[in-house]
This record gives sequence, C-alpha cells and structure tokens, in this order.
Amino acid sequence: MYSKHFHRAVVPLMLILFAVGCASTGRKAQRLRSYGVRASMSLPGEETSVSLPDSIPDRDTLVVTDDRTGAQVLIMRAIKDEDGEMVAHEQLEAAYVTARFRNVAERNGKVTLKFCITVPRHMMDSKWQLRLQPSMEVLGDTLRLEPVIITGKDYRRAQLRGYQQYERWLKGIISDTTVFVRRWQLELFLQRNLPEVWAFRNDSSLVSDEAFQSAFGVSEKEAVEHYTDKFRRGWNRWLISRKDKTFKRLVKVPIQTDGLRLDTVIVSTTGDFLYEYAQDLTVLPRLRKVDVLLSGSIFEQDRQVYTIPASDPLTFYISSLSAFVDPTEKYLLKVVERKVSANTACYIDFGSGKYEVDENLSSNREEIGRIKDNLKALIMDSRFDMDSIVVRSSASPEGSLSYNRALSEKRSESISRYFDDWMKALCDSLDAQSGFLVGEDGTIVKHSFHNSISFCSRSDGENWRMLDKLVELDSVMSPACKNLYRQYALTEDLDRREKLMQKGIASYRYMREHLYPRLRTVKFEFHLHRKGMVKDTVHTTVLDSVYMAGVQAIRDHDYQTAVTLLRPYNDYNAAVAFCALGYDASAMEILQRCERNDRVLYMMAVLHSRRGEDREAVQCYLSACALNPGYVHRGNLDPEISVLKKRYELKYDELQ
Repeated sequence: MYSKHFHRAVVPLMLILFAVGCASTGRKAQRLRSYGVRASMSLPGEETSVSLPDSIPDRDTLVVTDDRTGAQVLIMRAIKDEDGEMVAHEQLEAAYVTARFRNVAERNGKVTLKFCITVPRHMMDSKWQLRLQPSMEVLGDTLRLEPVIITGKDYRRAQLRGYQQYERWLKGIISDTTVFVRRWQLELFLQRNLPEVWAFRNDSSLVSDEAFQSAFGVSEKEAVEHYTDKFRRGWNRWLISRKDKTFKRLVKVPIQTDGLRLDTVIVSTTGDFLYEYAQDLTVLPRLRKVDVLLSGSIFEQDRQVYTIPASDPLTFYISSLSAFVDPTEKYLLKVVERKVSANTACYIDFGSGKYEVDENLSSNREEIGRIKDNLKALIMDSRFDMDSIVVRSSASPEGSLSYNRALSEKRSESISRYFDDWMKALCDSLDAQSGFLVGEDGTIVKHSFHNSISFCSRSDGENWRMLDKLVELDSVMSPACKNLYRQYALTEDLDRREKLMQKGIASYRYMREHLYPRLRTVKFEFHLHRKGMVKDTVHTTVLDSVYMAGVQAIRDHDYQTAVTLLRPYNDYNAAVAFCALGYDASAMEILQRCERNDRVLYMMAVLHSRRGEDREAVQCYLSACALNPGYVHRGNLDPEISVLKKRYELKYDELQ
C-alpha cells in the first residue's frame, strides 16, 4: 500500500519538475531569439601567424646605414612629447584585437588560419548541446570545417542513459543458438526409441551426417530441428532484426566521435566559453583571400531549439613569396639543320623464295597501311619537302647467303616500285583537289604535289643481329638450346652456321616458324629538307620550356617541383623557390651573387630576418623601399618584415 501511494505521489511531482525544466529552457531559448544572441569570432592577438627564430633579440634601438646618403640612422621606439622632443617609449600588446581581417603569410604552399570562437554564457545550458559550424569561402566555394560541439552535463547524461538502455536491451539477444534445442527431450527420445543412437553419447569418434542418416533413417539436422524451440528462436531473430530501429529509439542523439574538432562537456556555465581554432590550408593558384564564417544550432535532446545567427566574417588576406617571381622569358640557343631524316620499320611478309608484295599475306595490309599514312603525312607537311626514300630489306637465314642477299635486294626493289606507284597516284589525287595560290610575281598558279621523290633500294642481307636479340628474349626456347645457339653464333661462315643450327638445336623448327618471319623487315629512311631554307644550318632561339615550367610551378605554389626544375639554373627565380620552401642558405647564396635591385634586396631582408640578423634585414628592407615604395605596404604582409616594422616602429617617412 505504501509503495502504491508513493508511486502515485512521486510521478506527478516528476512530471511537474520536468515541465518546469522544459519551460525554463524554453523561456531561455525565447530570450536568445528575441535578442539575437550569437557566438562570435575574433583574431588572436599575436603579431605574426608564423613562428620566427627564438634567437631574435627584443631590441629597442637599431643603427643602420642609409644607402642613398651613407649617413647612419638611429631607429628606436619613440614618440614626440609635449615640447616636440622625440622620447623612447614602450608599448603594451593587447590580448585580443577587434580587427575583422588579418594578413597571413603562405610558406611552403600552406597557411594557418587562427581565430577565436567565443560563446557567451547565456547560450549555454546543462540540458543543451551547441553545435558550432565554421566554414571557409575559398575561390567562390564554401568549405565546411570540423565542427565544435559544446555539450551540457545533463544533455550528455541523457545520451549515456540511452546507450545504457540499449546495452540492457542487447542482453536479451541470445548468441548461442544451441540453447534453443530442448536437449533433455531429445536425449530422452533417443534413449527410449533409438538406443543405437544413444550409444553414441560417449563415443568421441567423428560420425558424418551421411553415416548417421544411413544407419538410423534420420539426419542429425532433422533430429535437432524437430526438438528446437522454434518460437524462442524466431523471437530471437526478430530481436536481431530490430537492432538498428531500437538503437535509434533509445539513443535519440548518438555521441559523435568522427570529424570533430572539439566535443567538450560543460559542467558549469558561469562564464563565457573560449576556443582557439587553427586550420591549415593548402594555397591554390589565384587564392588571395579567405573568409571564415561561423554558424550553428542549439539542441535539446533531438529537438533544435535555437538557430545561432551567422557571425560576421573574418577575412584572411594571403601573401605569398610567389609574387616575387621574375616572369621574364628565358630562351635557349638552338641550331636548326636544313636536312632532316626520319626512320621507321615495318614487317612485310613474303612467301618462301618470293619477292612480290602481297597485301593479303599475314598482317601485310596493316603494315603497308601504316607506311602509307606516314608517307601521306610527310607529303602534306607544310614544313618539309621530301628528297628521297631509302628502302632497306633484310632476309631470314634459311638458304644460302648469296641467295638471301639477292632475294632481299629483289624484295627491296619490289617494295620501292609498289610505294612509288602508290605515291604517284596520291600526288595526282592531291593535285586534283588542291586550289590556286598567288605566286611571287602576283600571278595565279595552281599548287602541285608533283612526285619528284626518288626511291633507293638497299639490301641488308641476312638479319642475324635481330635473331640474336630474339633468341635472348624468347621465353619458349630452353636454356640448353640458347647455349647451343650462342656456340654456333661464333661460326663465321654463315651458311655453315645455319646448317649447324638446323641439325643441332632441338628448337630449330620453332625458330623457323616463329622467329624467322620477324627477320624479314623493311626499313624506310625518309630524307627531307626544310621548306624555304637555303643555308645548311641556322642558329635561332627557342623558349626554354623547362625553365618556364619551373616559373609556373612557383606561381602554382608547387615549390618542390619548382626547386627540382630550377636548381640547375641557380638564378634569381631558383632563389625564390628555395626561399619559399625554407632552404634559406641556398637562397641567400644565390641572392648574394645577383645584381642588387628592389626584389633581390627585399628577399634578402626576409632571409636576414629569419636568421635573426635584424640590422642586415632592416638595411636591405630600407634599400628595397627606396628603390620601390610599394614595399612599404608589402612589408606588412610578410611576418619576417612586419615583426621588424613593429619592433623598431619603422614609419612611412623613414622608408621613403
């Protein structure tokens, strides 16, 4: 009786407390909507976005020499007092700045964007989860960064409670399916009705299911199935099929573990939440700025109670050393020959002892078609005129040496006649299709593809050199056969060598059927000259494509490729690539040999600053600004220079 009354009293009280809690968070969310409360982003109050050497001293004064006048200049942190005198002063750095933009320096193709996320305490509650989503605007595309999640203590407790309920539910699923068998009934049945089977209970030997069935007329599987509790097994299978649905029902908001920057549980909400976010970004070509925005939502369990308004964007302007690349094109001296030659080979098969061209034999039609395409392309080429074509034919070694030499010569002559006739027909066809041209004297003349090309036939005899290579590369011949071939190849009498091979090598028939046909090659040597060129050689310049590819690699921020391509040139652009990749010693060695100009001096100022050589860095920077006032502003973009400008308070008028 006590427990019943207690239950009746406690349940309404719990409902009232729950309603009060919901109403409390509901009013809090309403206030957030009314005032438009949102999370904010700010820039960390650090002077630079890249680390500089720890050895840089914190000097207040610096003595440099003016390159223009030779006078020494004393630079210090100073202001004018009420009497107009310059006095040194100290400046305290603020912890955070309110600017909405920052210049970040790209180094080695990457930049690091840092910003602080501030969440006011009014936006946090123990029953809430804040899901903050930063994003970047990059070249017109929006990239979502890893979210930041702030979870209230009670919210996380409810999440864990759902997991606990799900774990208890999983314990109701039976993994050992043998428990569904009513074993005692099965054993009793066997003992009473099949004593022969019951006798197997103490037998440890293996009995196949087929032997069991042949002996007793029933399979083991059928016997077990008969005494299985099918209802319990079916219920267990139904539970297994409900795992995913049950998880979603009990765990309304799963704990996210992947793709997060931070998931922190807030126990106390007495103060604002601060988080410094750092994101590395690979710099793409033409990328000059990145906007970072922050949005988000507040959830109570699986219900969204507030949409956090998007913050004002933070803008990061990216400065890159690729801007210092020298775009001047580099040329190479090239010697152009008037006469040009081109070679190609084809395999034209002939019947045994035959020399007439048969297009239908073996793969001749395909090979002949390829040579025709080459000839037509050379005739139509506007850069060259063809003078002659040398046709060389070779034969396989079966038969006597003299016969094969004469046979290969006849084959070469036959091929020459074949292609000479074809080219005459081709030129006549092209003449009929060609239009009219204006001659040098202004007269109208018809363009002609007159066939003045001469064919020269040559015989290469037996092609033993190719046979040597084919035997070495062949995968069918045995090592013993190859060794015999090498021994016979020492015989200088080629006819005797062929007879020794025929009698002594077991693979000779294979060689004759598969290797010998490949020895009957025809080589074409095309001799041409450049149209309109009278001298045998002309010296000209061509664009150095390798060098210009290295320059483009700097523009694309691919500094590793740039260093690889430009290293042999050892010039100013190579120094830019070295500097961008952090090879400071190599870059400085090159720059010290270069002629001093505004770019060289600025790059040397960057390198001196990296090495902690403030005096030399400021000296080079002042000289660069004197030659190019544009570097006064540029110095704010590179951390190596901006740290010097702040440390020694270099004013605009001092840099003119």
